[in-house]
Amino acid sequence: MIILLSPAKTLDFENPIPELNFTTPVFQKDANKLVKTIIPLGKSGIKELMKLSDKLSQLNNQRYKDYKDKPKKNNSRPAIFAFNGDVYDGLDIRSFAKEQIHFAQENMRILSGLYGLLKPLDLIQPHRLEMGTKLSNSRGNNLYDWWGKKIANQLNEDLQNHSSQTIINLASQEYFKAVERNLIDDYISPVFQEYVSGEYKTVGIYAKKARGLMAAFIIKNKIQKINDLKNFNCEGYKFDFLDSSEKKLFFRRKK
Repeated sequence: MIILLSPAKTLDFENPIPELNFTTPVFQKDANKLVKTIIPLGKSGIKELMKLSDKLSQLNNQRYKDYKDKPKKNNSRPAIFAFNGDVYDGLDIRSFAKEQIHFAQENMRILSGLYGLLKPLDLIQPHRLEMGTKLSNSRGNNLYDWWGKKIANQLNEDLQNHSSQTIINLASQEYFKAVERNLIDDYISPVFQEYVSGEYKTVGIYAKKARGLMAAFIIKNKIQKINDLKNFNCEGYKFDFLDSSEKKLFFRRKK
């Protein structure tokens, strides 16, 4: 079983992290090539490409100028400690024991516009590049063209070492689109909903945090069977037997 997450726009490269054996992204060379495609754009090109403010354009322009082909501890940090958004608030990696982090390393992957596919302890450098960015490159007109089947092929290969060859898709549609068509094995997409004005609806900010909560639930309980996912009940969510299907599991709550 492999859990898929999206990255976050907000990064944390300041708070201390535990001593662990860090790893290198499997597509590090592809990331290096992408950076060389972005650097010539400069501040104004990045601003137009990513629809950013002047401040964020300047920040990310400098990030790409400072980027090094070979990540080191002084200019990078493991992905799972670098991303800082709603999903990662729910995940709360700092509450994990080292044994749980090692389990995550084997059973979790983070999709990335720049790096393609990340293990939790892969070293990454500060950057911003969403998967849906329409960056013209040597392989096509956007990042979906750039990555093609590479990410899905790597996931298919990684799954061969798992007893349960199923993907738990906790990524956004923007990111999952990069692999969905080319996955060999089954995938399940949990859906998290709130009771609003007499009906259940997906509310973005809550759904993102719930994805992180479920990822933490899977890792901390070392879940390997799909049926055990239905026991997820963090922060009031309960499995809905009636509306769920084989590929889509609904978890709902009333506040």
